Amino acid sequence: MTEISINLDNINPVDFFGVNNANLSNLIQAFPRLRIASRGNKMRIEGNEDDIARLQEMVDGMVHLAEKYGKVSAKHMENLLMGMEATSMAPAGDADNVIVYGPNGLVVKARSPNQQKMVDLARLNDMLFAIGPAGTGKTYTAVALAVRALKNKTVKKIVLTRPAVEAGESLGFLPGDLK
Repeated sequence: MTEISINLDNINPVDFFGVNNANLSNLIQAFPRLRIASRGNKMRIEGNEDDIARLQEMVDGMVHLAEKYGKVSAKHMENLLMGMEATSMAPAGDADNVIVYGPNGLVVKARSPNQQKMVDLARLNDMLFAIGPAGTGKTYTAVALAVRALKNKTVKKIVLTRPAVEAGESLGFLPGDLK
């Protein structure tokens, strides 16, 4: 009987193991001869070496999916259990235009040529000014780019501010300052 420990650093346990440990339950059902336990971001596995090797491959695929899409969905888990390669799984839509993968499989991507131009320019430049009419997705795209930077650990936090200059509406009393 062999025992190994897998450390899942930089991966949110809920995104990896699923809500209410649904993905972990699927692994336990798929490998009934193994004893699988998780605590935080660590997995402990006991059992036959061959079964552990197969489970290790599956966990590596799950790690790949969690790093690429931000979580391991139920559909991804089903495909992994059926033997599909994790590298061949992609959500519907063009993966090249995706800005960020949100919760519940939400795919955030540029919806217009100008939004795509904003995404491309953000890759090349540290600072970008977006000017255009209301409702064209400037703020939405900028927030998606900020979330992508946060998920990729390019930035440590996002600071949201708003202008103190009135833009036609009365803002009223604004207590405090930028600090």
